[in-house]
Amino acid sequence: MRVIAGKYRGRALQCLKGNAIRPTPDRVKESLFQILEPRLRGAYVLDLFCGSGALGTEALSRGAKAAVFNDASKESIALASKNLSFVAETVRFSVLDFRVCLARGGEFDIIFADPPYREDLAAEIQTLAVRSSAIKRGGLLVYESEREEEPQAGWTLFDRRSYGRTKITMLERSDP
Repeated sequence: MRVIAGKYRGRALQCLKGNAIRPTPDRVKESLFQILEPRLRGAYVLDLFCGSGALGTEALSRGAKAAVFNDASKESIALASKNLSFVAETVRFSVLDFRVCLARGGEFDIIFADPPYREDLAAEIQTLAVRSSAIKRGGLLVYESEREEEPQAGWTLFDRRSYGRTKITMLERSDP
């Protein structure tokens, strides 16, 4: 696994071992970040289920100003911290349940949510992000799962892509 483009292009990222870990494939990351490119410059991003930190690192490499890397697993946060040792931008790490992380707010421009596929969390994440003001109006929630997700109250569909088993749903915060 590596950083695909930007100022950290080509940097290797380590990944946790095991069947429960499912890193986003490079071809999916490349397509996703081509879509997000215009919104990345100076963005404040949250990698909510960060795992190795690959999505947040890619965002930083392509122009995001700062990132918060969150995961409920201490092992994942330790790996993400190690993977981000070369990054010059502002980064913060938290070992929290995603609900607690979102409840803290933060006014993010982009939230990456790549929970375990067996979890059905899209609606709950949308609701919590709006209720807590974790995302700015006009901000994006990028949700990765095995199925296409639908926007809840306060969201509109920005884009949707399918890459075999992987489905990316991009939702834009629409309410005031």
